[in-house]
Amino acid sequence: MKAIEAKNLSFKYYGNKNNILSSVNFYANYGEITLLSGNSGEGKSTLLSLICGIIPNIIRGDIDGDILIDGISIKGRKLSEVCRRVGIVLQNADNQIIHKIVEDEIAFGCENFAIPTDKISEQIDRVCTIMEIDKNKQTRTLSGGQKQRLITASTLATGQKILVLDEPLANLDGESAKLLMDTLCQLADAGYAVLVAEHRLDMVLPFVDNVWNICLGQVVKVENKQQYLQSQIVKIFDESEKFTNVKELFKINNLAFKIKKQDILKNIDFPIYKGERLLLLGENGSGKTTLLRLLARLNMPTKGNIEQYLIPKISEHYHGKKWFKRVGIVYQNPNYQLFMPTVQKEIEFNAQSKEYASQIMEMFGLEHLKNRHPQSLSEGQKRRVSIAAVVAGNPEVLLLDEPTVGQDYKSLCELVNVLNKLHKKIGNTMITITHDMRCAEALCDRAVLIEDGIIKQQGDKDFVCRYFMKKSEKSL
Repeated sequence: MKAIEAKNLSFKYYGNKNNILSSVNFYANYGEITLLSGNSGEGKSTLLSLICGIIPNIIRGDIDGDILIDGISIKGRKLSEVCRRVGIVLQNADNQIIHKIVEDEIAFGCENFAIPTDKISEQIDRVCTIMEIDKNKQTRTLSGGQKQRLITASTLATGQKILVLDEPLANLDGESAKLLMDTLCQLADAGYAVLVAEHRLDMVLPFVDNVWNICLGQVVKVENKQQYLQSQIVKIFDESEKFTNVKELFKINNLAFKIKKQDILKNIDFPIYKGERLLLLGENGSGKTTLLRLLARLNMPTKGNIEQYLIPKISEHYHGKKWFKRVGIVYQNPNYQLFMPTVQKEIEFNAQSKEYASQIMEMFGLEHLKNRHPQSLSEGQKRRVSIAAVVAGNPEVLLLDEPTVGQDYKSLCELVNVLNKLHKKIGNTMITITHDMRCAEALCDRAVLIEDGIIKQQGDKDFVCRYFMKKSEKSL
C-alpha cells in the first residue's frame, strides 16, 4: 500500500524563476525502505519538506500537483496535521533539539501527541535502548552523531507509521550507521514506511527495497541498485608525496577536558607536525570534536596544555583575531559560520582579495551560486561554502570537522582533490575528523584513533585502511 505519493508535483521557491521540481511522480510503500538519491542541490530535501508539510507551512513557494499521504491530499493541511502521520529527522539535528536533557527531548514530542505519562516513560526507555543513547545525558554534550540518534529516537517515540529521514547517516560512524539501518529494517518489517535521503550509498543500498534518483527536477526509479552504485563512484587519487617533516607545530601535554563530572578527554599526549595531514578517527562521542576545539582555542583544557609554535610569545589563553588569521576551523554544522547575504560576500569576507575569492569559488564549483543567500542552499552546498570561506583566508592550520557530509560521490571527489591541491600549494597543516571511509585515506598522512577519551592507536594510511575494513566487517 502506498504511504506517500507525489502526483505531477512541481515546485519553485518564492522569488525564484526556475522550478526545483518539475512534474514529479513518486511513491513510497508501507513495509519498505525507500531511498531518494541524487547530487547535492538537486532537490532531495525540498521533496522531503513538501511531503512533511514544512513547505508551504514554514517555507514559502509555488506548488503545482499534489501529495497524498495514505491516499489523502495534504494540500491546505496544517503542519500539525501532517506531522501526526509523518515523522521527520532533518539533516541538521541541532535545529530540532529543544531541551537540555535527552529524556526531556524525547518526552516533548510524546507530550504534544497527548501520549499517557506512563506510556511516555516506556517509550523513552524503549527508543533509548534501540538507539543506544543515555536518557540522562545533557543534549549539549552529545556529538553530532549522537544528536542524530537522539532525533531519530524522538521520532520513533511518537509512533508515526511514516518516517522520513534526511541524510541520517551523515555524522554517524560505521557501527552507528549499521545500528540505525538495522532498526529501520525492523520497522519496515513491522509495517512502517521508511523514506531515506542519503549520499553514503555504499552503506545504505544493502538495506533498501526501492531506489529513486533525482536529477534536474525529475525523479526516476532505479531498477539496478548495484549498477547505480558503481555509476556513482569516482576514484579519489591522492598524489601527495610521503610526509617526512618532523618539525613540531603543536605539542599536546597530558591534556584533559571534562564537563562537570563527565570526562571527555583524558591524558592526551602527542605531537602535531608542521605541514602534515592528520586524521582524527573514533566513534561518535569519543572526543574528536572536543580535541579540535581545544586546538582552535575555542575551549580551554581542564588539565594539561597545548604548546604551539605558530605564533611565538603569545599567551596560551589568547584566541583573538591574530590567532584566527593563522588558524581556520570548519564546524560540523555550517549554519554556525554562514552569516553574509550572498555566497560571494561570504567567501570574500575572509579572503586575501576579491580576485582570490573568485578563484576559490571556481575551485569549489560555487560560481553559479555566488548570488544566492548561503542559508538558502542545500546542506551539502552550505558545507562547501563554509570550507571555501575559511580556506580563502589561507590559514596555516586548517581544522575540518566532518567536511564531506552532504556530498554526493562526484562532489566528494572534487572537494577532497581541492583540499589536497591547496594543501600542496600552501603547505598548511590540515587536521580532519571524518567517518567517511570513501575519502579518509586521501586526506591523511598520519591518523590518531581516539577511544573513550584517550589515544588508542596511531598509524599511517595502511592503518586507516585497516581501521575502516575492520569497522565494515563488524557491521556486516
